[in-house]
Amino acid sequence: MPVPASYNDITQDPNLKNFIGWVWYENEVWVPRCWISPEAGKRVVLYVGSAHYFAVVWVNGIQVAFHEGGHLPFEADITKIIQSSPSPQHRITIAVNNTLTPYTLPPGNIEYMTDTKRYPRGYFVQIIQFDFFNYAGIHRPVLLYTTPNVYIEDVTVVTDVVGVTGFINYKVSISGSTHFTLSLTLRDQRGQVVASIIDGPPFGEFKLLDPNLWWPYLMHENPGYLYNLEVHMKSKNDNTLYEDFYTLPVGIRKVQVTKTQFLINGKPFYFHGVNKHEDSDMRGKGLDWSVIIKDFNLLRWLGANSFRTSHYPYAEEIMDLCDKYGIVVIDECPGVGIKNPLSFGNKSLAHHLAVMKELVHRDKNRPSVVMWSVANEPASALPQAGHYFKTLIASTKAMDPTRPVTFVTDTDYETDKGVQYTDVICVNSYFSWYHDSGHLEIIQLQLANQFENWYKKYQKPIIQSEYGADTIAGLHSDPPVMFTEEYQRAVMQEYFKMFDEKRKDYLIGELIWNFADFMTAQSVTRVDGNKKGIFTRQRQPKMAAFILRDRYWKLANEARNISQRFYYQLQNEEQDICQRDEKTCTAKPSFQ
Repeated sequence: MPVPASYNDITQDPNLKNFIGWVWYENEVWVPRCWISPEAGKRVVLYVGSAHYFAVVWVNGIQVAFHEGGHLPFEADITKIIQSSPSPQHRITIAVNNTLTPYTLPPGNIEYMTDTKRYPRGYFVQIIQFDFFNYAGIHRPVLLYTTPNVYIEDVTVVTDVVGVTGFINYKVSISGSTHFTLSLTLRDQRGQVVASIIDGPPFGEFKLLDPNLWWPYLMHENPGYLYNLEVHMKSKNDNTLYEDFYTLPVGIRKVQVTKTQFLINGKPFYFHGVNKHEDSDMRGKGLDWSVIIKDFNLLRWLGANSFRTSHYPYAEEIMDLCDKYGIVVIDECPGVGIKNPLSFGNKSLAHHLAVMKELVHRDKNRPSVVMWSVANEPASALPQAGHYFKTLIASTKAMDPTRPVTFVTDTDYETDKGVQYTDVICVNSYFSWYHDSGHLEIIQLQLANQFENWYKKYQKPIIQSEYGADTIAGLHSDPPVMFTEEYQRAVMQEYFKMFDEKRKDYLIGELIWNFADFMTAQSVTRVDGNKKGIFTRQRQPKMAAFILRDRYWKLANEARNISQRFYYQLQNEEQDICQRDEKTCTAKPSFQ
């Protein structure tokens, strides 16, 4: 079985395609003796990028790790185990179980069919409340790497922009010893040193005058500008010198939210982007560089400046490209399909908090990540949803006070219990599709009421986080009827009219569902998956891709003019403040 890949579509076995339960992966590796010699002073670490959903890991038959939750990495120090082996050959075994329960994320439940006239004894099915295929397996690379026994465990950066000054607050965690020296060097994209600290403390600040800021794609002529922060650690213990070196890409940017705007570096930012899935033929959710690079080429061709990681954290390789290309990300955890009241209890909440901790820890330093999303379309009208989301959002903000937090709702504004705790309102709606099917004429009225009701109640900026229509590529009809390319175009055009009206006030973004067609569980409403993509699953464009491309490039050109005027106005205001109070210009951001 290949790794990384979902196992479901690799073989001709229909039982494996829909298999629920434990599967076992095993491989043998040869580790260089220079890694494991006690005199080498090295740790050997086994890293698993993602295994869906429960995973247990053994090395040479000894359990080294257990992890609950797909889509996020975990690792284990296996140094002692391989050092104790007389052979350089070592067996790595990973068991993976994709069973979902009311307490997992995403949740689900196992339903046993007890009617023996219709089902064999012990027959069960996995019930899920989300509309994508429950792919399983080891979806991202499994790696071995080494560090010195005294090593850089973590680096955290928090950036800020005040006037023409950029700030990089850093915090470095060292493990293995309390006796060490640290040197930090900040280099620009040409490799030139722009700041350095020699033998400094494990926390501090770089202050740059007129730095190159990290800007989103199409918002600046040089988007995605990254500095490189080099961290060099030395530690001498028992006559042994340990050295560790780590380089972290750093984008200097600032995110702010007002009642009507989303600001990046003081300029209004309008999300014109997509929702995606990690999904492609044969490999399912398995990481595939060819698919990733194709998708980024299509995003840039489309004029998309953003996407949401619907509905789970994406691979770190994808996030690296977002940082590099200036693609703005709403980073979403796997909180999708939370419908059962059991999934709002303390057991589920504790796991949800743990998942958000893992996600924030993984992506905290990424300039492309501008907002956390803690859930998608939960049953947020339930009475217990208020406490659940209040606790979850407060915890996320405590971990990262620099980014806004949201969740995506499809609940009525009058009954929703969770949106009150968010910074930005994200709303999904499918007018003329899942209800009033085929009635294009009602879209603008219903959409206008949706926006007005939410904004009147909460006075927060709004993103239309999903909208769209299933479309079979090559199916045509005039006048438009459902499932044709003409109907998808008509739905989009009706939404666009209201978007253009409301973005004058408080609408800060539009994310179409979906970037590309993707696989779902079989049902009478799905023919070979969800067809709401503007591209097919093979990344070929439908008519809608050209319609959206025309709109997004116009929005980008318009935003450039507006943001430049806003920026100059903001600069003048800050200069006036600086003249009155010099401290305002030199204020340093607090490090959390």
